[in-house]
Amino acid sequence: MSRIRILATSDMHGYIYPYSYADGKSFSGGMARLKTLCDSLRDEQTLLIDNGDVLEGSPLSFYHYHQHASSVSPMTACMSQMHYDFINLGNHDFNYGEAALMRHINSVSCPCLCANALYNGKPIGDSYTIRTIAGKRIALFGIVTSYIPHWETPDHIEHFQFIDAFETAQKITAEIKAKEKPDFIICIYHGGLERDIDTGILTEDDTGENQGSRILNNIPDLDVLICGHQHRSICQKINRTFVTSTAANATELACIDIDTDSRSIAGRLIPAIAEADTEMMKSVQNEENNCQIWLDQSLGSTDMDLEIKDESEARIHKSQVITLLNQIAMHASNSDMAACALFNGARGFKKQITMRNLVSTYVFPNTLTVKKVTGRVLKLYLEKNAEFFCIENGKISVSRSYLWPKPQQYNYDMLDGASYTIKVSNPVGSRIENLCRNGIPIQDNDVFTLAINNYRASGGGNFSMLKDAPTAAVYQNSMVELIADYILERKTISFKPIHNIQVIE
Repeated sequence: MSRIRILATSDMHGYIYPYSYADGKSFSGGMARLKTLCDSLRDEQTLLIDNGDVLEGSPLSFYHYHQHASSVSPMTACMSQMHYDFINLGNHDFNYGEAALMRHINSVSCPCLCANALYNGKPIGDSYTIRTIAGKRIALFGIVTSYIPHWETPDHIEHFQFIDAFETAQKITAEIKAKEKPDFIICIYHGGLERDIDTGILTEDDTGENQGSRILNNIPDLDVLICGHQHRSICQKINRTFVTSTAANATELACIDIDTDSRSIAGRLIPAIAEADTEMMKSVQNEENNCQIWLDQSLGSTDMDLEIKDESEARIHKSQVITLLNQIAMHASNSDMAACALFNGARGFKKQITMRNLVSTYVFPNTLTVKKVTGRVLKLYLEKNAEFFCIENGKISVSRSYLWPKPQQYNYDMLDGASYTIKVSNPVGSRIENLCRNGIPIQDNDVFTLAINNYRASGGGNFSMLKDAPTAAVYQNSMVELIADYILERKTISFKPIHNIQVIE
């Protein structure tokens, strides 16, 4: 039997070292573990592919792009050490702007395939490529979710244009089949499945963010579809195409084996539990050490309990961490209201507030945007947030759609500047009650300024009512910078707790 092997990573999000930045505990993930794993599985008939979202997500990546942005990132350097054959781009690879992205593309030691991301009118790399392995012609092309302009800061994608991912895949597959007559076609797609694998029912709003199901149902000539973006663990045949997707933070490796004689395809997801590659870690140790020093810098202190011990309770009862973050946003923007989410894994702040606490609590490189909203739009916005909850076994719980196919706690915002009740037993769309500002009921034609992050302001999370609302102001500094400056200026954080949200059955 002759075998072709495809090793695929996705959504590594800046994780190199095999430990948590929040508490220093070891975890089964990181590029250094994946390198050891890849080295053990790779031979001359293997392709190693990355599917994007590598530059953003860890405290190390945040530190690098705020302290040493003009140099090659440690993530890029480590990817070069892994000797990838091809890389794709993910939506978060645009988070630090065009200069950072192009430095990554030009410095990593392999071609980038991303046919539907046009830079100055041209695709990033070739539209597709042909590799001959074990005497077989393999066609490969990459695409990224075309929803990026809905999320990304405009100046970060000033010279980019994004073509619909499905249409690009359809066009390129037809071109490859007509011109190249390959033995196998592989699509590397930084996007996910918008429908349930078994039932075909939509699992999210059909916005075009994820088009994997559409690709699988309409492009039968694909042999392998490597997905990403959703942080899901998938490794199976769907229709006639073998599909993989891996969890986030370099915790899994997809291994796909193609039997060239029978054309059968098998695969497995391998957890990143191998010993971490010491040479890789040594090569970027200096920046990692500086990052650790930076993370342990004290910004100030607090006399309040701002630690997150139970995320569910912190959302149902609105942790004062959210109150603080909203106060900072309102202070920075002079807005009437502010809202933000408690991100997955957030730890909050200890008595001595460090950068480690901060970047472990506010994990995305978001900026601040102010929207002008009417009372009607505000109610629509809050009703969308209220969909986060459901009643399960007589208790308030999280709606399944926010847990599967991927956790979406970041799509539940808590508001300051108004008070309201979420009555979960009411029908969706009619759950917000007693919406008031300063004790006065808010009317549909009232107008307010609302400070939110740029992701939400662009409609991210299916909040189209905010996307359509007029923009009053845009701030370029990251939320982490705004929060850090606020704490540094005051030294001690103290305020009267605000319990303005009730979540009831």
